[in-house]
Amino acid sequence: MPRLELISWWPAACVLVGLLRTVCVGADEQPPGVSIVRFHGYDDCLRLESGNTRVTLCPRAGGRVLEYAWKGTNALYLPPGDEGWEYQSDKDWGSMNAGRFDIGPEQTIAAHPVLWAGRWKGEPLGPRAARLTSQADAGTGVQLVREFRLDEKTSRLECRQIIRNVGKVPREYCHWSRTFAVGKGICVIPLTEPSRFPEGYVMYEPDSLINFRPRDARIRRMDGFLVITGAPRQPKLGMDTAGGWLAYQMPNNLLFVKHYAVDPNRPYNEVAGLTMSVWYPDGPMCELEPIGPRERIEPGQSASFTETWYLAERAAPGNPDDINPRDVARQVQGLLAPAKP
Repeated sequence: MPRLELISWWPAACVLVGLLRTVCVGADEQPPGVSIVRFHGYDDCLRLESGNTRVTLCPRAGGRVLEYAWKGTNALYLPPGDEGWEYQSDKDWGSMNAGRFDIGPEQTIAAHPVLWAGRWKGEPLGPRAARLTSQADAGTGVQLVREFRLDEKTSRLECRQIIRNVGKVPREYCHWSRTFAVGKGICVIPLTEPSRFPEGYVMYEPDSLINFRPRDARIRRMDGFLVITGAPRQPKLGMDTAGGWLAYQMPNNLLFVKHYAVDPNRPYNEVAGLTMSVWYPDGPMCELEPIGPRERIEPGQSASFTETWYLAERAAPGNPDDINPRDVARQVQGLLAPAKP
């Protein structure tokens, strides 16, 4: 299982490595499985490809994943209408869709539109791998780096986010994934004990209230799993599960899985101590949000968090209530199992 780690950061070495890579890898000499393409109105996207999987990264606006596709079907919500959009000012945050990442905690972090939506730098990192690097952000005192590595034969996509403290004082942040997947699907989440939440989850109500005993007909506990079959009465939900994965059955017959580390012995600094959140509005997208533990990062140091994505074919049930979470879990475990030589 991937784990969190604190890593040292040597700025001069990073600059030197970046310069050498720029010199050695020209536009026409990309590593295997890496290309520069025009996609969704951006002419500098990095594409990673292997077998039936295609990943398209966008450095121009927010360091996002615009496409995570299996046999040409994109799992990410990327509607028409915002092609080529670029961040211009603090008042223009734009329409940020598809594979978004962020840092938290959500309610107390300073506004950081340059990290969230600004221009990033993209570069190949090796076969089927690329790195996106943000600008340094004065408000938060950090710079973000995202590294993506696609498996040679499967849909396995490793997504590693690094938080660098480029300021002069210690900072405390956490990883916060905010991926928009295609909506109208079914979430299957393993529950673990002990939990602080009587129902296995909390629901964010109006007026900044957090309901720790919610009731909703579209959210059920089934055989040790939390199953969300449709948009609940309030869209934002939070969990403290240590299961380390979530599965999302999409109506386009794809199963989207996120796998990530959870450490029950470390503090999680979202308001309700969440390890995961789901934002499920009555609309065309569903937000899947693994959350990392609190990281105290000293000046000149970094912290990282890795979540690994998978796609697999799975027929969507005609009736969402017919989903079998144990069958979904068996398929997830098959995806997570080490590949046979």
